[in-house]
Amino acid sequence: MKQTVRFRVDFTPACSLGPGKVDLLESVERTGSLRQAAQALGMSYRRAWLLLDGLNRSFSEPATTASVGGQGGGGVKLTPFGLEIIRCYRSAAQAIDALARTELQSIAAKALATPSRNAGARRKRLARSTAAASRG
Repeated sequence: MKQTVRFRVDFTPACSLGPGKVDLLESVERTGSLRQAAQALGMSYRRAWLLLDGLNRSFSEPATTASVGGQGGGGVKLTPFGLEIIRCYRSAAQAIDALARTELQSIAAKALATPSRNAGARRKRLARSTAAASRG
C-alpha cells in the first residue's frame, strides 16, 4: 500500500499553505471559475471563496484575480504568483514524499491495511497512577 504524505506550511500565524488551497488553485486554473472549481473538489462555493480570499490576503500579492459579469460571465484567473505557489508547493511535496518514503520504509512495511478485528474490543483504560489517584 502506498503511503500518503500531506503537509502544510505556516509562514506566519496568519499565513499558511496546504494541500487544500493548492488543490483549489489548480482547480481554478483548470476551470476558470470558482464555482466550478469548488464543485469539482466537492466543496461549497462559500468554503472555496473563503479559502481563496484568505490566500489572497495572506501574501503581499494576490494569487488570483476575478472579473465580474459581462457577456461571457465572470471568472477567476491565477496570477503569476498563484502559478508560482502551485509550482513551489508541488515541487516541495514531491521532495518530501520521496524523503518520507525512504525514511519511513521500515515503519510502512508494518502498517496493517485494515485494523485488527479485535483492536477496539481489547482496549482497556489505563490504570491511574497512585499519585494521580491521591490528588483527586
